[in-house]
Amino acid sequence: MFTRTLQFQFQLDSIDHRTILLAFRRTLLLFLFSSSILISSSVHGYTTRSYIFIYATCSQEKYQPNTPFEPNLNSLLSSIVTSSSDVSYNSFSIVNNNGTSSSTPLLEGSIYGLYQCRGDLDPIECSKCVQNSVNQIGLVCPYSLSASLQLEGCYIRYEHFDFLGKLDTSLRYKKCNKNVVSNDVEFLRRRDDVLGDLQARRNSDFRVSNSGLVEGYAQCLGDLSAENCNSCMAEAVMKLTRFCGSAVSGDVFLGQCYARYWKSGHYNDDEPDSSNEDQVGKSIAIIVGVVLGLAILVVVLSICKNAMVKRIH
Repeated sequence: MFTRTLQFQFQLDSIDHRTILLAFRRTLLLFLFSSSILISSSVHGYTTRSYIFIYATCSQEKYQPNTPFEPNLNSLLSSIVTSSSDVSYNSFSIVNNNGTSSSTPLLEGSIYGLYQCRGDLDPIECSKCVQNSVNQIGLVCPYSLSASLQLEGCYIRYEHFDFLGKLDTSLRYKKCNKNVVSNDVEFLRRRDDVLGDLQARRNSDFRVSNSGLVEGYAQCLGDLSAENCNSCMAEAVMKLTRFCGSAVSGDVFLGQCYARYWKSGHYNDDEPDSSNEDQVGKSIAIIVGVVLGLAILVVVLSICKNAMVKRIH
């Protein structure tokens, strides 16, 4: 779960048309983001919407505008977008001039990042998904020194420290279908077969499995070694079984891998786990409402300012 603290300060004399346009522009972008434009792709008979928002994490640490970190972040995000049209995974780093670590990343501007598309997306869909992620991450995590954003079809992350290749199995997001079939022995057996197969495949590539009416897929981030990928996958499968029990579908996203299973007909179920604390939709609605209110208030204050000027003259 991520929280937002929005602080606004108004000074009547400083309001101009550029402020109004900027407020409305941000409002429009947030509405576009919250609508989650959908695209579809098909593999192994199932469809998915790769632009659907899954989760985001934002650091409480912020960088200041016009410090070295800002242009380096822009350069990193630009490189991510450019690379995504050629390959489905890549990582990047921009370090300080002397190549040494520092306790003041805000000043030195060092930054590390990566992106990855789900293994079944073609290059065009991958590039579109990554572009959408890059457009959104600045809205969801403004001025954050570290941030990550997961869409249905792709993932991006940047940090002010070197995280590349380091195993991270912390839970980022989970969703378990509310429909349970605890007495369906055949389903549970098939589900366990699928999860076992996903775990047993000794590679870091996109893993797909099916057994009867149950299907699943899983994937590690490309910066993991085969050994670390297998460790991450084992943890994901364990958490899926633990959290989702006999639910007809379930998703688990860890720091560097994810796994999903579903019973035929339940892939696109959008019922979240009631215990899930992310509440992303509510957070977005609050942000949009606040920014819309800000835009309206700016317009009202601008009108008042113009009226005062006319009275003076």
